[in-house]
Amino acid sequence: MNNKLELLAPVGSMEALEAAVMNGADAVYLGGKLFNARQYASNFEYEELMEAVSYAHLRGVSVFVTVNILLDDKEVSDALDYVKYLYEIGVDGIIVQDIGFASMVREVFPELQIHASTQMTINNLEGARHLEELGFTRVVLAREVPYKEILRIKNNSDIELEVFIHGALCFSYSGQCLMSSLIGGRSGNRGTCAQPCRMEYSIIDAKGNIAGNLDKRHYLSTRDLNTLDEVGELINAGVKSFKIEGRMKRPEYVATVVSAYRKAIDSGSDSLTKGERVNVEQIFNREFTKGHTFGDFGKKFVSVERPDNRGRVVGKVISSDKNKIQVLLSENVDVGDGLEWDTYHNDRSGTKAQFSGQKGEKIWIGRIKDTAPEGSPFRKTSSAELLGNAKKSYINTDKNLPLSMKIRLKIGEKPILTVEFMEFSETATGDKVVETAVKTPISGERISEQLAKLGDTVFSMESLEIDMDDNSFINVKDINALRRNAVERLSEKVVANFVKYPVINFKDKKDSVMSFSKLPKDKKMLTVRVSNQKQFDQMNLKKVDRVYLGFNESLKGNLEILKSNSIEAFYLSDKILYKEDLDILESTINTNLSQLDGVSASNVGTVEFLKNKFNLTIHGDIGLNVFNSYTLNYFRKIGINGLTLSPELNLGQINEIAEKTGGEVEAIVYGYLPVMISRNCPMAYLKGCKDDSGCETCSYANGYMLKDRMNKNFRMDRGAGFTTIYNSVPVMVLDRLEAVSRAGITSFRLDFTFEDDIRDIQEMYYDCLNGMIDKNTVINFMNDYKAKTEVTNGHFFRGVL
Repeated sequence: MNNKLELLAPVGSMEALEAAVMNGADAVYLGGKLFNARQYASNFEYEELMEAVSYAHLRGVSVFVTVNILLDDKEVSDALDYVKYLYEIGVDGIIVQDIGFASMVREVFPELQIHASTQMTINNLEGARHLEELGFTRVVLAREVPYKEILRIKNNSDIELEVFIHGALCFSYSGQCLMSSLIGGRSGNRGTCAQPCRMEYSIIDAKGNIAGNLDKRHYLSTRDLNTLDEVGELINAGVKSFKIEGRMKRPEYVATVVSAYRKAIDSGSDSLTKGERVNVEQIFNREFTKGHTFGDFGKKFVSVERPDNRGRVVGKVISSDKNKIQVLLSENVDVGDGLEWDTYHNDRSGTKAQFSGQKGEKIWIGRIKDTAPEGSPFRKTSSAELLGNAKKSYINTDKNLPLSMKIRLKIGEKPILTVEFMEFSETATGDKVVETAVKTPISGERISEQLAKLGDTVFSMESLEIDMDDNSFINVKDINALRRNAVERLSEKVVANFVKYPVINFKDKKDSVMSFSKLPKDKKMLTVRVSNQKQFDQMNLKKVDRVYLGFNESLKGNLEILKSNSIEAFYLSDKILYKEDLDILESTINTNLSQLDGVSASNVGTVEFLKNKFNLTIHGDIGLNVFNSYTLNYFRKIGINGLTLSPELNLGQINEIAEKTGGEVEAIVYGYLPVMISRNCPMAYLKGCKDDSGCETCSYANGYMLKDRMNKNFRMDRGAGFTTIYNSVPVMVLDRLEAVSRAGITSFRLDFTFEDDIRDIQEMYYDCLNGMIDKNTVINFMNDYKAKTEVTNGHFFRGVL
């Protein structure tokens, strides 16, 4: 394994690629027009991908391409064809979210590196080991993973570790956010996130009162990650690849941030100057955080006042008039700088500087619409000087790779030029023979001058050997042609040998992975998830086939009740589990093993843990993001019996999965779906919590809601080290159950979370599913229910982008 540290830069355009390479990136990651999680970035066409790979490889930089969304069944074939193209142009590897698709790629392209996207939510050793066994080269860890867990993973596995070190963060664990999807149909798992986390919310209690007297704040808007001072700790932890976020950022951002981290990795954080740190802040920031890995929480993790770039404070407003303000500068301002100030209307105004000002100077800014309060900050949101210097770092410049040259000029023979770089060499022969000079022979100085003209290449001449007959003559244009020919061929050889893959029988391999056996269709059943004892006690035990127990209170007694009523009993594990949580899970299962029919797992790490520890039935929950039949089949092959499909699927997609796979296919047909799972807690900002040590006894842990600009309320619950935010309305398709059934669903799941009354809903679903009530009864029930509670059909009848 290559132990060299890797600085991995984001690339959204050829200019950004140049910025990354020229400022010290060891590798870049980018997306094509298809199948990537930044569908609103510029991205690369097929020919541009080839150009990008050639450009990077010639300069010794690796290229990883994102194929990091959940794939629909109809897309899988095209996605494999796309990976074939990437394989053929020599990309160094691909970054994947869909584990079923990854398993197919592993079989078809055994030599191609596969990296697990952070969207796969790998947060523990067990998840990393599972991917290592599957053949992944590297895992991009969830951005919430604690430092001690990184150490645990590194010390107990051989898979390469990649972590994000700078840039935008998600409030939710990546891959577990449905908020954009359920609000507006734009799915983060499909690369089209609308970023509702950057919107304003109010926190309200059960009576609708504003909590903390803070109305309309950006409680879910994270600060930007900045670990310039923590890079050394990550190196010591054994991290291989240091990833910068920002494929939608401008090239100057890439240049500035890459340059700073290059220096921090090579020479240590202490080597960074104040100016270099200022540049990183100035180029873009939403305020900075060290992230959850290094313990930031609550106010240190979010920036509630605004969700966008705020630049740097370079002065303060000292007076204002009708249409102008006077500012005392604490730093210099130059022509072309972006400037911004707060207004009396709780808004911001700004201008592009048409003037220069020095530190300590008082300046007037006129012709403005909104004036600013005295004493308020005056900010520089962009620096013309910084942008200019950043662009100079990569425009009209290139690498200077040392090139050795040998030229042979013998009268009566064609000239021969050999060029050498590292272990590569190439020889070019001229079209015309060397002649005897009639007047002035060619000089060694002139030959050297012409061969050194490498300005449009990545090379510079390091040495030159000339083997030349006396009185030789050759045209300068022929020397130039000889140089161009030799260097072009050498460049092509270097690129071609950077990554060399064997030829594969793609058609046969693809046909093999695209087909699998179908199981007999399971019988219909109603499954119910309950989250507290009150809900359990309300259930009609004669009208349920399986129960998922999502709480520990009276667990032994509840299991005995289910057993005595011949009801399948599954323990529902949490989506996010670390070592301490897995230890608790192991103890819980061991204590109740004889009464359990199985355990529901919502994370790859949990699946691996259960497989290795117990011989019991494993059910796959929605956290596994089963979005196509190939992923469902993958989990079945490794021993999972029954999976809840992704709630982002529509009925057409569900039908295709069910038709291909058979067996048990489960969907949630009632429930407040979780839209976010977050390590951070919105209430922590109001309380001033420095960590999550007091969550178990916190009076704010339950019963509070986020209210959005549309007056929709999203319930929040805190527990076990994470906050769950639920959708504002429940999925309720009782009156459309026949259509859902025709799509091939065999297991109809009711997900009860914080509801007080569940029995009527349970009984109606059971009776409807089993043909025990007529259509009018269902319609009347739904009308009464909708009169009290707004509902949604979820994605069953629309799907996601």
